[in-house]
Amino acid sequence: MSELVAQVDVGATQQQVWDALVDWERQSEWIPLTRVRRTAQGGAGVGAGIEGWTGIGPVGFLDPMTITAWAPPARCEVRHTGRLVRGSAAFEVAPLPGDRVRLTWSEQIVPPFGRAGALAWQLATPIARLALRQALRRFARQFHPGPRP
Repeated sequence: MSELVAQVDVGATQQQVWDALVDWERQSEWIPLTRVRRTAQGGAGVGAGIEGWTGIGPVGFLDPMTITAWAPPARCEVRHTGRLVRGSAAFEVAPLPGDRVRLTWSEQIVPPFGRAGALAWQLATPIARLALRQALRRFARQFHPGPRP
């Protein structure tokens, strides 16, 4: 199992950030090459489902997930149940002073394909970490677009 963790501070309220995170269909605006949709129970609450498609056109993979913890506006956990992506993920939205929050996103990935998959994932982990950090920065910029002083 491999763990990825990234954090970003966001200049918005806890509720604003939560609402943007669980607007599943809009995640493609800040997560490259990925489209997410609701599959069960509207994608909200324990037992609900969402799925992501990561790829370009027909070349990619499906990442079905089941929500295992739902505590708006603070925490959501999912279990990845697909053939390629297994494990769990969570995001936490912790309030900071002055209508700011710290968003923490974590992934615990179980690589497929035995030892070969574990080796491939070990090589891909630095790229995945960078991609996650950049996606969270892109997410934060939607609340304050443009250059920062």
